[in-house]
Amino acid sequence: MVLFLVYALHQRQRRMAVHFPSDSLVETVPISLRIHWRYVPRLLRLIVLTLFLVALAGPRSVLKESVHHTEGIDIILAIDSSGSMAAEDFTIGNQRQNRLDVVKNVVEEFIAQRKNDRIGLVTFAAFAYSVCPLTMDYAWLRTNLARVQLGLIADGTAIGSAIASSTIRLQHSQAKSKIMILLTDGINNAGKIDPVTAARAAQALGIKIYTIGAGTEGFAPFPVQDILGGKFYQPVRIDINEDVLKKIAEITDGKYFRATDTQSLRKIYKIIDSLEKTPIKEKGYLEYDELFGVVLVVALALLLAELILSNTLLMQIP
Repeated sequence: MVLFLVYALHQRQRRMAVHFPSDSLVETVPISLRIHWRYVPRLLRLIVLTLFLVALAGPRSVLKESVHHTEGIDIILAIDSSGSMAAEDFTIGNQRQNRLDVVKNVVEEFIAQRKNDRIGLVTFAAFAYSVCPLTMDYAWLRTNLARVQLGLIADGTAIGSAIASSTIRLQHSQAKSKIMILLTDGINNAGKIDPVTAARAAQALGIKIYTIGAGTEGFAPFPVQDILGGKFYQPVRIDINEDVLKKIAEITDGKYFRATDTQSLRKIYKIIDSLEKTPIKEKGYLEYDELFGVVLVVALALLLAELILSNTLLMQIP
């Protein structure tokens, strides 16, 4: 393109060096080889200019091509933040912690293990709330996870609404694998959406749901304040509708898990992490051969040839 533009400009600006009153005076003069080659120095100069521009662009060739195998899926974490999640039947470092704090701790560990996935976050109690859309900004995701607290949403357990809200987040996903990890410690008692119906809608969109029932079986220690502001524990029975959670997982080709302590909860998220691995092949280039020096040497050689020809064999008198 550079050569063409310069050549076109040169053609427009061409003028005869010597004017003759009649063409008949020069028609019988033989045309020498120098006349035929008179444009060679200019052509060489244009080629040199082009090569200088190419050299400045930093040309290089690939010496070694590598193929990286990475993993990437879309995941929505749906976490129950209803009042029953205040039960302190889980521990961290031998210290009693409420269920929600332990779940957040384990979920943060799960996020740290994912490297190429988009992860979103939904929390629910009497209704579902989208805390964070699908993202690969894990630092921002963890910041939003920390904001999930007890009492931020009216009490209740709207499992159907949680599935529906998570499905909306995944419905436009182009990932080959779309999963939802739903954790709850209660029975669906809020919202207008039936959990099984919501699961069928998710299944129609190719979404797989892993369900986790969190909490000890039977009575769980629930913190209560006395009149002096002190804390004591009162045994409270918190039931989980495992049949519904199993049905949700079955419909969507997922799995149901029961976590009765922190260790089992960690193990469940590790199992899900190992199950959901989707290989993606990506090409990468590790080694290059820089061609700057080669192009520059050729340009200098042609420039030298142009100078020699312009001042010897093809020298022109204006």
